[in-house]
Amino acid sequence: MWLKPDEILLKNAFKLWLTEKDNEYFVLQRRRGYGEGGGGLTGLLVGTLDTVLDSTSKVAPFRILHHTPDSQVYWSIACGVTKEEIVQHWDWLQQNIMRTLSVFDSSEDITSFVQGKIRGLIAEEGKTSLVLEDDPEKFREALLRFEKWFELPLQEKLVTYYSCSYWRGKVPCQGWLYLSTNFLCFYSYLLGSEVKLVISWDEIWKLEKTANVILTESIHVLAHGEDHYFSMLMHLNETFVIMEQLADYSIKRLFDKEAFKKEPALSDPMQITKRGLEAHAKSAQFRTFFRLPNEENLLEAHESFLWVPFCHFNTLGKICLSENYLCFASQDGSQCHIIIPMREIVNVEKPDSSSKALTVCVRGKRAVRFSEVRDYQRLANAIRSRCGISPSPQHSASSEVIRGECQSLINHFEDNPEDVTLMVGQKDSSKAVSTEALMTVFHPQDVENLDPKMLKEKMKEQSWNIHFSEYGRGTSMFFTRKTRDLIVRGVPEALRGELWMLFSGAVNDMATHPGYYTEVVEQSLGTSTLATDEIERDLHRSLPEHPAFQSDTGISALRRVLTAYAYRNPKIGYCQAMNILTSVLLLYAKEEEAFWLLVAVCERMLPDYFNRRIIGALVDQAVFEDLIRENLPQLVEHMTDLTFFSSVSLSWFLTLFISVLPIESAVNVVDCFFYDGIKAILQLGLAVLDYNMDALISCHDDAEAVTILNKFFDSVTNKDSPLPPTVQQASVGHNDKSSHLNVDISELIREAYEKYGNIRSEEVESSRKRNKLYVIQTLEDTTKQNVIRVVSQEVRFSASHLDELYNLFKRQHFLSCYWTMQSPALLHHDPSLAYLEQYQLGFQQFSVLFSLLEPWGFCTTKSTLSLWVFRLIDENQDGLVNFKEFCWAIDTLCCGSFTNKLKFLFKLHLPPAFTGSPLHVKEQRIQHFIPVTEDSSHLSRLTAFDLPEDGVIRKSPERGRGKVDLQAYLKQWQNEILKKEETIKDLPRINQTQFIQFSKTLYNIFHGNPEEESLYRAVAHVTSLLLRMEEVGRRLQESSSPPESTKPSGISAAEESSAEDASSTPESSDTSSSHNSQDAGAEVDWSFSFEQVLASLLNEPTIVRFFERPFDIQRKLAQAKVAQLKLKVKK
Repeated sequence: MWLKPDEILLKNAFKLWLTEKDNEYFVLQRRRGYGEGGGGLTGLLVGTLDTVLDSTSKVAPFRILHHTPDSQVYWSIACGVTKEEIVQHWDWLQQNIMRTLSVFDSSEDITSFVQGKIRGLIAEEGKTSLVLEDDPEKFREALLRFEKWFELPLQEKLVTYYSCSYWRGKVPCQGWLYLSTNFLCFYSYLLGSEVKLVISWDEIWKLEKTANVILTESIHVLAHGEDHYFSMLMHLNETFVIMEQLADYSIKRLFDKEAFKKEPALSDPMQITKRGLEAHAKSAQFRTFFRLPNEENLLEAHESFLWVPFCHFNTLGKICLSENYLCFASQDGSQCHIIIPMREIVNVEKPDSSSKALTVCVRGKRAVRFSEVRDYQRLANAIRSRCGISPSPQHSASSEVIRGECQSLINHFEDNPEDVTLMVGQKDSSKAVSTEALMTVFHPQDVENLDPKMLKEKMKEQSWNIHFSEYGRGTSMFFTRKTRDLIVRGVPEALRGELWMLFSGAVNDMATHPGYYTEVVEQSLGTSTLATDEIERDLHRSLPEHPAFQSDTGISALRRVLTAYAYRNPKIGYCQAMNILTSVLLLYAKEEEAFWLLVAVCERMLPDYFNRRIIGALVDQAVFEDLIRENLPQLVEHMTDLTFFSSVSLSWFLTLFISVLPIESAVNVVDCFFYDGIKAILQLGLAVLDYNMDALISCHDDAEAVTILNKFFDSVTNKDSPLPPTVQQASVGHNDKSSHLNVDISELIREAYEKYGNIRSEEVESSRKRNKLYVIQTLEDTTKQNVIRVVSQEVRFSASHLDELYNLFKRQHFLSCYWTMQSPALLHHDPSLAYLEQYQLGFQQFSVLFSLLEPWGFCTTKSTLSLWVFRLIDENQDGLVNFKEFCWAIDTLCCGSFTNKLKFLFKLHLPPAFTGSPLHVKEQRIQHFIPVTEDSSHLSRLTAFDLPEDGVIRKSPERGRGKVDLQAYLKQWQNEILKKEETIKDLPRINQTQFIQFSKTLYNIFHGNPEEESLYRAVAHVTSLLLRMEEVGRRLQESSSPPESTKPSGISAAEESSAEDASSTPESSDTSSSHNSQDAGAEVDWSFSFEQVLASLLNEPTIVRFFERPFDIQRKLAQAKVAQLKLKVKK
């Protein structure tokens, strides 16, 4: 490659470089120790230097220098990995530069011209690929080393690289760590010892920062059961964060099948950059902290002071600006933050340029003042442009008028809420949607009731009203320590729905999507899906003793919310525990508000909780175990196996304690959850275990521990709850509380915050990332064991061979996803399918893997035979094969009996695998298929079904939307149960075209075998024998036969075609075979049964020996593992 001209002194390089070619202006040199005459001690030393030192010398063993006759200074302008590459550059210089240099008079002009030309070539090369990198020149060098050392496909995108040490036992190897989109790679070369490591991100079980006596601080990677340690990194924290981000990106893309459509920086795996990953991580952290919609991205961040009016002081923090929100978070421990939607901003003023301040005016006659903003002018303009506010002074008067009109409209709608429906364009059918919280319908507050509980409730409301008057109310409210204190003390019943909406961010979702819920309800009601069936089954299990859900009002509202959400998000659809959570939301929020609260919980606050594998809940349970080890050492000493707490606490996380606590107590927990997120649930879980510490330590088994916790939860009360006894008892599992002292929920929550409130949200998120890898790999391992157990009953492979086959199959599936977001495996993915169907291969991926494993080398990746095998084993003709189908084919060819192998080859030449028409044979040529579209090309030729408009074939309906034919499912299962083994008599007869192609396939299989000639003769003999047998059979069966002259011509044509095949290649004879067979078939129609073919071939010992020869599957698996990556189709 061309290098940015760099000045060097040639005299320092005499001992390390040898001159191969030179002329008046250029020198081509070879690194000592490489190529001819290399090796020995010099080669070892030079190789070690090249790896350890950060210089262009380690890039490649060849280089070109530029010099002028009257100068001692040389300039490196090119380098190369191979001699062919550097010679190509040398020739280009000879042809394009040498003649031009003769016109210059001075050496300075010559050098200047050469440097300019080389820089131009580099700029042209890096226009597209390197434009986003921080240092394109250094990155080009690192990229060349990366490609040279690891030989990965050219599509693999290098993200960044670091110098570090890799520990092999107790010995460190100094080298280079390369982080790419799909792989973690390390290379070291020290005194002849080469260390090369390639680990794909999807194979990593654990990624963490560690420290011990030998390693002060290092990065620990666990993969394939092996531990890897990397240390001596200049920027260890930065390296770890990038590794964490790449691992998380890989998990979301490969396991969760996320396409990142709304994030351009991550939507193309071939364009991932370090800068893009950092921006994505910052935006995710920004959205999580401020509870913003997933569409928001952090655009700008400015340090500033915020004037806090109720405290009368400035608090230091950061202003964060996104597409639709202006946010501020303090950094001085005051725990103050504010979220201002752009839609609420009416003006931005700059009252004092000396203090670099700006004032943001918000609806409701409120203003927020920021000071000491370094770039306050640009920030003010950015806010104005996003709010559509004109900065010019002549508009100030009109803006006051507009502001007044807006305020009057707001006041009008607050007094007349029914008019909002007309403004947002909701239809009349919205009347079917409940506009009141169920608690206000079934338990309206008695204003004149003056019992102690109601008085305390009124005092709570008064405290919150005072808080609103000081800190603001609604979307632009200040969140402070005092807000949390009020939450811990308990939220009044009347304000609960409003505060849940505010704290969760659901208020912003609803404000920006007017009329959305009504439309979704209209579209979803009446649909029949797997999700709706599950919803109907669980409707009457949701708080069944609460009066609200003993009536059609509550049940109908619950049905509408759950069905609408399943329609909105088919990836989740419906999951158990969503009904319990939604029923509580409906008690305190209006129906539309409950829907948006459910959206906030499922899609932001509890990610990955409500899906088939509840990964999010399992991850948080692992986080909970870590916190138990850290905060409750006494309990850990007694119960070394903490998996018990995982099984017990699953319902705590999935239902936010609603399923284990009485309803009047559980809602207090939900209050804390909406303010503090999962941190509140973790704190409360620790407090529960701490409260029951002595009893748990003294218990003898898990059952006793479960009983202790159940009794404790039944004893939890809410002494301040104004709810009537009928409602309070609705969620209590046991009425006998005499054995346990009552515990007040407010006291329990206060204790949780006092003891464990120091747990930081950032630590929880970091622990989530760390544990997610292990949880997912554990689930994947369980899936693999289940698949192997099912498949092992139908094949002859051992468990260890199936394990290796599964790893190859899964890797091949991922290879189709590594370098594109449009792979068939992603497009066809259906998370509702059983574990056996989760990893499937399209035709292109199948042909690559099958060519690596089939025993005779007759199926190359571009062979039409691969297509026929694919069609044969793709039983449901959906264009994808699963692991079971793939194993059956490999097992038959490698371990099957002679009869089974022959039957497989025989069926390979029958429909649907092979049709034999000339047009079809022509279409079957796949040499020119492009990788992205090969599967759809294959699918378009399948006649068993029509391709949907979106080009995606679905084996089962979408979880949230598609119609479900349950009868078809039952029929399919019944057919599988009653399916009997196919006998040779069930096979149809093979016609002329098919038989000729069958003969060709045999020739292909035998090609290259030591007994090739005798095998060919045996096939020719069998072909001749079968044709004569068919002729005799016809003469005996047909009373009126055609003229004698026609029959020999047909037979001789077939024999001639078969004999011709012995010396022809399959590619050259594919088309001719069809024409020959058609000419023969025009005169005589003949066919053979499988019994005839089998009997004839059994008489040929050479053929029988060939097919019964034992096959070394272990060696084949080992070879495939090494070659799999290198056979990826390159662009």
